[in-house]
Amino acid sequence: MSDETHVTHAVLRRFAENWVNVAKEQAKRRREQVNHLKARLEVHVAANPGYDLVKLRASGSTAKHTSISRRRGEGSDADVAAYLRCADPDIDEAKLLEWLWERCQEVYGKTKVADDFVISQHAVGITLRGSGLKIDVAPVLYTGEEDDKGFLVTRQGQRVLTSVTLHLRFIRDRRKLAGPGYPELIRLLKAWIREAKSRDPQLRCKSFLLELVVAHLWDTGWHGAGLQVADYPVAFEQVLAYITTTGLQTPIVFGDFYATDEISATSDPIQIWDPVNPENNIASSYTDANRKRLVEAAASALDSVSWAATAPTQGAAYDAWRELFGPSFPGE
Repeated sequence: MSDETHVTHAVLRRFAENWVNVAKEQAKRRREQVNHLKARLEVHVAANPGYDLVKLRASGSTAKHTSISRRRGEGSDADVAAYLRCADPDIDEAKLLEWLWERCQEVYGKTKVADDFVISQHAVGITLRGSGLKIDVAPVLYTGEEDDKGFLVTRQGQRVLTSVTLHLRFIRDRRKLAGPGYPELIRLLKAWIREAKSRDPQLRCKSFLLELVVAHLWDTGWHGAGLQVADYPVAFEQVLAYITTTGLQTPIVFGDFYATDEISATSDPIQIWDPVNPENNIASSYTDANRKRLVEAAASALDSVSWAATAPTQGAAYDAWRELFGPSFPGE
């Protein structure tokens, strides 16, 4: 057995640069298409009754610098929050997503088909066939509160408190302390879960869940050690060990923007609380079977990482990490 660790921080960093991170040209094209949508959407919202457009804000992974380069055929994602103020007191909020869906269709006119516009739980998804870009436009009811606080409206008409500004501040504050390794670690974890989902389509794990697990470990450490964002193999082992050991049955709560005792008791199998909204468990829709499946995926990945750390040859170590990232690893 060799004493040499074949998959080092430098190896994983090169893999991230070559296969995971969004390339500059791709990011530029994404910004151009999002800016086109924003400019056109302003016109169409202004021309229609019901809501006044207050502002448009970039949100989600792109704004957080945690988005990843997608595989061919998957497209790329960008998120826009449309802050709206109700201009008609008699309007039905439950139809807000349908109203925005119509405005988004007007932006592109006859250049797109109806199937390119899909309403999800909180947003209108727009697929641009030429570039493969998928833009999610989330309407946020703006009530004039500070820090861009407002309410997402679900398809069922329920209000969910959110704030693009505070979500971005939450990750930015940690990134400032941790350095560039913090968002890149998140991107690598997203690449792992993407590969895991390709092998198990029933696996559930939203990227926001991974972001909050990383934030929790940055805040609290694991087994007396801080999250090693300058040593990706060790950091991966810490994250996977946390998920495996706790079984995701320990609530994760952040006190950045509210008192932690504002969290209400719940029987949800996974409890990871939105750092902006103490009433929003971001994993509330996950069943116990979903939890167990994710824990099993993490345990399998942990076995591969642990084996790679002591593998006798570089080939054996690379094969172990290919269990996490697929055949493209190490991507050189």
